[in-house]
Amino acid sequence: MKIEVASHADAYTLFESLNNRGMPLSAIDLIKNKLLARLETTEPGKVDHYFGVWNKLLDYLGDDYSVQERFFRQYYNAFKDSLNAPFRNDADKKKDPLGPVATRSNLILIYEKLINQDAKHHLQALRAAGQLYALMLSRNADESWTRLDKPLKDLDRIQGAPSYLLMLYLLVRREQLGIDLAQLEEIAQLLVCFFVRRNLTDTPPTRDLTRLFMGTIDKVVDLSGAAVVKAIREELLAVSASDEIFRTKLEGAIYEENAGVTRFVLCSLAEQGMTKETWVDLWKYEGKIFVWTIEHIFPQGENIPRSWVTLIADGDAAKAKALQETHVHKLGNLTISGFNGALGNKSFQEKRDRTDSGGREVGYKNGLKLNTERATAERWSVAQVDLRTATMVDQVMGLFSMTGPKSRE
Repeated sequence: MKIEVASHADAYTLFESLNNRGMPLSAIDLIKNKLLARLETTEPGKVDHYFGVWNKLLDYLGDDYSVQERFFRQYYNAFKDSLNAPFRNDADKKKDPLGPVATRSNLILIYEKLINQDAKHHLQALRAAGQLYALMLSRNADESWTRLDKPLKDLDRIQGAPSYLLMLYLLVRREQLGIDLAQLEEIAQLLVCFFVRRNLTDTPPTRDLTRLFMGTIDKVVDLSGAAVVKAIREELLAVSASDEIFRTKLEGAIYEENAGVTRFVLCSLAEQGMTKETWVDLWKYEGKIFVWTIEHIFPQGENIPRSWVTLIADGDAAKAKALQETHVHKLGNLTISGFNGALGNKSFQEKRDRTDSGGREVGYKNGLKLNTERATAERWSVAQVDLRTATMVDQVMGLFSMTGPKSRE
């Protein structure tokens, strides 16, 4: 059976309808097919070469389809103005004839028009942009970018992918914007601070992030050097929650609010006490789970062990339960451990003094600066939780300040 449709967008819909029991062609598959078909027409005999260029682009992006699709959306959103320029005309008067923003629903239509306009140019531009996008994915081994490794990894760890469209624009246009590697590092660190605060306060809302970074690009397009950094800082500050709101969230049950942000904050604080000689990778995986995980000093389990009832509430179970509800998820009651399962509901002293089968310290004497006070403490109380929370909140407020560059090396 042969079915003809008007566009690749219609083909995508058709494939989804016909192949609902199999695997439909993805938007990226259809863009590739359209691109290679167009190049076969405009440059006969070179399709194998361009297929190799396409595969190189996918090598930069990796096998995760969601990442590939995000790149194609963010590439358009980052360079929307220049991509729309050839399609503007006085009769239409639309600023963005291809669309104001790339979404999953219009992605194929956008790239179909770009490919028809100049397939070779857009493939080459996508490949070059993909090589730089790979920096955000830790897939670019070029040592000249080493300075960006840590801030970009942190940006990934704090779930800052919506800002990749801004970073992509800055990386591609860095020469025109007159920004150097140090300024790119400063911007990446600023974005990390922004997402720590945003993901904990939910301000601005997720739905506004793409527009925010597209608007930020519009603000910097005619700027240069330090003015670019300043403009980005001002744009992010204008939409971020206040220091007061951020502090209130940090002082509360932060683990309940956002466990991901909590882990990032704890790891960042722990890294402050490390040197090159004592460095520990707190983001190491075993399988699909972290080796180092969040440990509740005063246990969070529903059945509070007798030793903890005695320690926290002088044997009053009801009081211990009430204190657990108000304090167990506070920042001051949390730490990072590579042996969380081995500590669990054990008494404070057992957690403090725990060793492995080789006699190595795996409890609160594990060498992390984050645990220094617990390593020598004889007891644990809600007063200590409150005091440690206050101290840690001050440290976090300084570490993730958006008013000036902060080093987290």
